[in-house]
Order: sequence, then structure tokens, then C-alpha cells
Amino acid sequence: MKLLLDTHAVLWAAVQPARLGKAARAAIEAGSNRRLVSVASFWEMSIKHAKGRLPEAEQLLAAPEMLVTLLHAELAPISVAQAIAAPRIAWDHKDPFDRLLAAQAIEQRAVLVTCDPQFGAVEELGTLW
Repeated sequence: MKLLLDTHAVLWAAVQPARLGKAARAAIEAGSNRRLVSVASFWEMSIKHAKGRLPEAEQLLAAPEMLVTLLHAELAPISVAQAIAAPRIAWDHKDPFDRLLAAQAIEQRAVLVTCDPQFGAVEELGTLW
């Protein structure tokens, strides 16, 4: 199974794995699953950290490649197609990071690992927690 980790799932998997849902943690730890970390998650963490809202992200942002390696993941770049698709998703949700992650998961045919119930409103998106 291909997994795209929501930003909070990336953070928690790296520094507080006990906060992950049981199914999410099992899927992330399963060696047979392909794990993706979006560039959008680093962008979101960086913005929130700069505003003082995410102090625990400092170490992760200092060495993003180490975080990706730690999670046995691959970095998922943002494609032009995903950037265009994100605002077109039929979803009453304004958060640009959530929209981009949803577009990436749909385009990549990945399950989005998230505890955010708002993603459940996107019909073509599978989630796991």
C-alpha cells in the first residue's frame, strides 16, 4: 500500500509515535508499505514554526532529508498537475495544505494517513488512522 503522511502524521511518526492511531502506526511501520512525505508538509511545518506554533519542528526542518530517511519514506514533490487539481477538488475546505495533500494522494493513488476527519468529505480519497 502507498501511504502519504499528513503533516501531523509526519511529525508524530518522527517524534511522538504513541500519538499515532494504531492502524496508522502499524501501516507506517510495515516494511511492505511505501511511505511518502510531501514537500507541502515541510512548507506547512516551516510556516507554523516561523509563527511560533510548532517549536517541535525545528530539528526536523534543520535536516529534512534525515526525517525522510528516518521514516523510510520518499519525498513527494508537488507537480503542476497537483497544484492545479488542489483548488478544484469538490470540497468545502479552505486550507491550502490540506487541499494539496488531498490532490497529491488522489493523483498518487495513495492512502492519506491523517486523523483529520475533514478529509472524509473527499469521495475519491482514502484515509487511514
